[in-house]
Amino acid sequence: MTKILIVEDNEMNRDMLSRRLARQGFEIALAVDGKQGVDMAVSEKPDLILMDMSLPVLNGWEATEKVKSNPATREIPVIALTAHAMAEDREKCIAAGCDDFDTKPVDLPRLLDKIKTLLGAKAG
Repeated sequence: MTKILIVEDNEMNRDMLSRRLARQGFEIALAVDGKQGVDMAVSEKPDLILMDMSLPVLNGWEATEKVKSNPATREIPVIALTAHAMAEDREKCIAAGCDDFDTKPVDLPRLLDKIKTLLGAKAG
């Protein structure tokens, strides 16, 4: 089963997204801040990470940079999730190492397309 690590500090967003993705057949791991997300990327070895950018302890940009600089986790695709929808926000996420970018509120069909594109045959 494909495992997705959701790094999200907002309980309502985390709960809603995890339930919707679990219904799609994904195994879900949850982190509530950037540091925990980086640690869980190593311990859980997810197939993909959904990374909120506005996180406590370590923000999403810093957390993504740490994930992508670690040889053990650098190959894990990261999709940035943010309420910031300007072109420069997308560029900042990509510059930090994110493989893709999506805006909140999450549009599930659009997000699933991005997940499937990044995971290819592993999705589902």
